[in-house]
Amino acid sequence: MLPLSKIPHFDPLKAPILGVDHHLRALSSKELSVESIRARFLSPEACALTLTENHEQRIQDKPLKAAAVLLGLVERAELTVILTQRAQHLSTHSGQIAFPGGKVDPEDLTAEATALREAHEEVGLAPNLVTVLGRLNPLVTGTAFRITPVVALVSPQHVISANASEVDQVFEVPLSFLMNPAHHQRRQTLHEGQVREWYAMPYMQGEQERFIWGATANMIRSFYAFLAHPLPQHEGLPLR
Repeated sequence: MLPLSKIPHFDPLKAPILGVDHHLRALSSKELSVESIRARFLSPEACALTLTENHEQRIQDKPLKAAAVLLGLVERAELTVILTQRAQHLSTHSGQIAFPGGKVDPEDLTAEATALREAHEEVGLAPNLVTVLGRLNPLVTGTAFRITPVVALVSPQHVISANASEVDQVFEVPLSFLMNPAHHQRRQTLHEGQVREWYAMPYMQGEQERFIWGATANMIRSFYAFLAHPLPQHEGLPLR
């Protein structure tokens, strides 16, 4: 079975929308503050939520390859998330929106090391301007990657320098937009008798639509679930 991006004439923007999760609550500004997010990653109860793998529908039966991405939260007046548009000439996922990241190299001792190295290589993000908070659930993709999302705070003093061999554009999306399920579309594709369902989170940046979908959208949804899950009252965080 082919990955969605390899299906001839497949256009994710034209895939039918099954529904939008209006019934789920948007996270409050307090829940999306640096203090609240940092406290959640320090909570054993919350971090226990990240131990279970998320699985996409497997379409390639081969050994998993380890990878990591950086879910970078830029510390502006309102937190934003760093995203990239992959270069059009790449052999896989060309032109798609993604987090900075990639495959684990032999010298990488941790997922955090991979995410920081790749972010530096792809967008010039200096590691000394990044403060790692923790990890989210690993995502096993249909194309046989096991991706660990590493969540980190990024200083607003960072300077972006996109690596043209890997990235066409680098941009930021408000975290509040991504953490509002009213923006989480559930879409469906039928190919060769197989139904595939996936998330999409279209974001209008001025007159340009940033179409976030696939694995990147799945990891954003995982971050939402992590932040929205109710914790014991003694944690000092707002309950659902």
